[in-house]
Amino acid sequence: MIAVDQNNTEFQQPRRIIDAHFHIYNDSFPLIENQGFLPAPFSIEDYRHRTKDFNIRGGVIVSGSVQGFDQSYLKSALADMGDQFVGITNLPSSVSDEEILKLRDHRIRGIRVNLKRRVVSGLDNLVDFGQRIWDLAGWHLEIYVDSRELDEVMPKLLKLPKVSVDHLGMARSGLSQIQKLAENGVHIKASGFGRTEVDVGKAVKAIYAINPESLMFGTDLPSTRAERPFNVRDIETVCEALGDDKAIDKVFAGNAADFYHINL
Repeated sequence: MIAVDQNNTEFQQPRRIIDAHFHIYNDSFPLIENQGFLPAPFSIEDYRHRTKDFNIRGGVIVSGSVQGFDQSYLKSALADMGDQFVGITNLPSSVSDEEILKLRDHRIRGIRVNLKRRVVSGLDNLVDFGQRIWDLAGWHLEIYVDSRELDEVMPKLLKLPKVSVDHLGMARSGLSQIQKLAENGVHIKASGFGRTEVDVGKAVKAIYAINPESLMFGTDLPSTRAERPFNVRDIETVCEALGDDKAIDKVFAGNAADFYHINL
């Protein structure tokens, strides 16, 4: 597909997108201030408006730091968005098996380990927790971490049965660690370009060359606390880096559909 960016320049657009990372902030449900921050509301209608020019086939609603361990907003959002959308939530390792299984029935697919915003602290039980949710529900852990801190986390991540890492790992200096994770089967989200130091084009090329199954594109809408919000140029950058239709379809749709069990 050919699209036009804000400068009226034509570029290749993916024929379909599974948005692997975005947030919904519905202030009808509890929000908890995190590090002095509360986001502006961002509704399902806001999301649909911001993505109306893209062929969104499904996606992944990710719980943010300000949503704590609340599940009510996510259940409501998933019910409204429909079967092609799934969720990643925040939960403590003390969560019961019964609660995990109930949440699985609401199309929640995994648990976010938010080290960046200190929603969780300590990594002692990371491997045990990741193995437990995998054995019980087929869930994975999603890690939000500055890649400069991966030296401590890396040995644990490589022991997990299924794991993803947000936003290309954030830091340029940690890209070699992200590439090592991709080489070992970890899924990496090409998302949050307004909050990362990484040269996105170079990172996308390098990670795809190492493991074509690894990368999953996400808008990161509404891009709270990012230096700049998502825009169409982010899609253009990834398409230019990948170059061909097969690679573009894998990164924008196929890889996420397989990882999150979303039908295409």
